[in-house]
Amino acid sequence: MSYQDIYTAELAETLRGGASLYDVREPEEYAQGHIPGAVNLPLSELQGREDEIRTPAVIVCLSGGRSASAAGYLTDQGKADIMNLVGGTMGWIREGRDVETGPGA
Repeated sequence: MSYQDIYTAELAETLRGGASLYDVREPEEYAQGHIPGAVNLPLSELQGREDEIRTPAVIVCLSGGRSASAAGYLTDQGKADIMNLVGGTMGWIREGRDVETGPGA
């Protein structure tokens, strides 16, 4: 089992289709700017919290590296319908898209 890479242009449609969005950066990074609607679940805390991931799920970080690791880990744990956002939050910002700041709910 493996995860699927998706791109920022596909994100809105994927979320409209029912996918959840998880940002695996640390809380300080997340608070500096994250994609609207993203839930913060730091990679450092992912092990043991896998059951919090509702699928289908898109995993995001700053540039796509940590999210790819997280997506690989989740699929190794038997999770299906896991996607990695290529380019991450940095790619999202580079395209001029909005971000939210502050801690998550």
